[in-house]
Amino acid sequence: MRHTRLHGESAEYLAAREELRRAEIELMRERERVAALRRSLPPGAEVDDYVFLEGPADLDAGDAPVREVRLSELFTGGPERPLLVYHFMYGKRQADPCPMCTLWIDGFDGVARHVARNADLVVVAAADLPTLRKHARARGWSRLRLLSAGDSTFKYDLGSEDEDGVQDSTVSVFTRDADGTVRHRYSAHPRMAEDIDQRGLDLLSPVWHLLDLTPGGRGDWFADLDY
Repeated sequence: MRHTRLHGESAEYLAAREELRRAEIELMRERERVAALRRSLPPGAEVDDYVFLEGPADLDAGDAPVREVRLSELFTGGPERPLLVYHFMYGKRQADPCPMCTLWIDGFDGVARHVARNADLVVVAAADLPTLRKHARARGWSRLRLLSAGDSTFKYDLGSEDEDGVQDSTVSVFTRDADGTVRHRYSAHPRMAEDIDQRGLDLLSPVWHLLDLTPGGRGDWFADLDY
């Protein structure tokens, strides 16, 4: 289907727009090819049943008791239901919450109930639970399971934290076998290569895609905690 011609559009514009439309179709097909490769990954490595700290679902519950929850307990369905974990850059060497992570999590909170139809979604930070929950209240997050990694090596083992406690944003996917074995399926980081930084998680937020529609594109814009 060709681009619909609007009143006053020149032949030059229509030709350029048609070239762009065809390029957009090619890009969509390439995204589908990449997604198929991701889906066809073989079963990943078995991982430890890490322990996290979680508070009550009510973020304003004050001093309500904190409980331990294992990675395997974050799955709420059968073997066909995956678990998505977002590694929040907050805690240890990351004394302040990462603005870019916060942008992504703002979006996750908005779509969490839709994602829940097909997958479990949690956010894990190195920050202690009261600190994490305070930031969540300030942002208005209400639909996400927020976990502190506590003393576990989860973030280090999954590559979202180095030996010095420096944090990195990461998204990980886990699956659980019928016998209860938890496996790492896939992880992505912002840095894709030596010459490609801050682009590996673009698909997690519509902000970039909306900006890319504009004449100026995304430019050098970067998220902030307040504007």
